[in-house]
Amino acid sequence: MTSKDKNTELKILKAAKEVFIVKGLEGSRMQEIADTAGINKSLLHYYFRTKDNLFDAVFKDAFFSMIPRIAKMFESDISIFNKIEIFVNDYIDMIVQNQYLPNFIFHETNRNPEKVVFLLKDVGLNPMLIIDIFNEEIKKGNIKPIDPKQLIINIVSMCVFPFVAKPVMKGLFFNNNEKEFKIFIEERKKQVTNFIINAISIK
Repeated sequence: MTSKDKNTELKILKAAKEVFIVKGLEGSRMQEIADTAGINKSLLHYYFRTKDNLFDAVFKDAFFSMIPRIAKMFESDISIFNKIEIFVNDYIDMIVQNQYLPNFIFHETNRNPEKVVFLLKDVGLNPMLIIDIFNEEIKKGNIKPIDPKQLIINIVSMCVFPFVAKPVMKGLFFNNNEKEFKIFIEERKKQVTNFIINAISIK
């Protein structure tokens, strides 16, 4: 791929993210994405063929930078509590930059769960790695006995829910003030980390 092709592809991905955030997968149109990217629709089809292909590319682009880094971090020698803190921070930051993802995953889980599983595996997600690490920490007596799958779901759910329920939360708690919601999300990192660590720590 030439540098020109790469720049065009990055421009398309950036535009697609902007449109997907506002319209979601179902409501987005290739023409609108092309207009946002400042290119013609035929060029958009040349690079990605279909809207589904484009969304797959955007989805993978969001996770590709995070998954390998998280996997390497979990295999490192830092404490399990530091690992949880880093994961929560990185995960929330990734969602902040790609706020269309949570609702897409929920929607696609109902419509096409096989696609979601395929995409997550394709970007290198391996939950068994984290499950094994949590089991090892339990054996060492570093954390309370808990089903690692339950623990992973608890962490992910606490990070994701504010974004899934963002319109309702903004209306109920922040008078639709985006700035206040962003401050809340930044504080959320510490709240989730402390809650999980306190829940699994052996006093």
